[in-house]
Amino acid sequence: MASAQPTEMKAWLYSGTTNGLEKNLHFDASARAPPAVHGNNVLVQVLTASLNPADFKVPEMGLVARKIVIGMPASPGMDFCGRVVVAGDAATEFSPGQLVYGCLSKPGQFGSLGEYLVTSASLLAPVPEGVEVDHAAAIGIAGQTAYQSLAGYVNAGDKVFINGGSGGCGIFAIQIAKEMGCHVTTTCSTKNVEFCRGLGADEVIDYSAEKDLVATLRDRGVIFDHIVDHIGYPAAMYRESHHFLAAGKAFIQVGASAMGTFVDRLLWPSFLGGGKRKYVIFFFKNTKDDLVKIGEWVQKGAIKIQLDTAYQFEDTVQAFEKLRSGRARGKIIVHVAKP
Repeated sequence: MASAQPTEMKAWLYSGTTNGLEKNLHFDASARAPPAVHGNNVLVQVLTASLNPADFKVPEMGLVARKIVIGMPASPGMDFCGRVVVAGDAATEFSPGQLVYGCLSKPGQFGSLGEYLVTSASLLAPVPEGVEVDHAAAIGIAGQTAYQSLAGYVNAGDKVFINGGSGGCGIFAIQIAKEMGCHVTTTCSTKNVEFCRGLGADEVIDYSAEKDLVATLRDRGVIFDHIVDHIGYPAAMYRESHHFLAAGKAFIQVGASAMGTFVDRLLWPSFLGGGKRKYVIFFFKNTKDDLVKIGEWVQKGAIKIQLDTAYQFEDTVQAFEKLRSGRARGKIIVHVAKP
């Protein structure tokens, strides 16, 4: 409680996103630090930040998102692991120096690519003993997204199809589905087939070697109890899903390369050739309970965090370039400060 509240910090900032957020990032060694914390809020010194596509996609949605939702200038980044600097009067479970992890619920002015951020104690979890800082930082959005796309939908023994198994969410989803007792079939490119098998996938379909992935799924018959789609293609996958997804089961759309995918699949009626299974557009919920549960799985080794590349703070622009390329196999992290 007695630690000093910093007024300045090192941070990567942006005020616009012309030609991409990473083209607009600039480093400021004396940026404004977050305001003093009160009540249930906690000031955290960020040690490691983990990147997600939403870190650039939301700011790039337009001027309204940047000016009103986020506020400019801003530091990108939502996932983090760090140390408590100051805990508000009501945040009694946390104390200065404690290692914590979590994520911001949405992009904000003080993101995890600034030296300090403020979050609610209700969205913060202590790092489990034995879990590395870099690994804890990677849990936030991807881990919770994967868990929430499965929890409440599947039971032990169910057959789950995960479209896109080698990306940030897919890596978590394969492992979590296996921890829940499910049989997992996933897709990935040729180079990632063995990687996905190593995560525990029972069957891996190499989509780059398939002439028609939807036809391949149709040929298998109605065998799946749940589908999680991280990619949004092939375009016909949801429309044809009644041929391989059991009646009454859900098709969860977590991600897609274009917004039109969500609209087309949601609005095109089944009697005009649209999908005949329950279509759910995934909305992320930031919850402490889910953070803690996933952290416990990581601690016991049920989930192994997969890191693609660790960048130093000064190389943040390159980290975003790698993120945007879509070629990362695992999480991209940035070392903001030394542990």
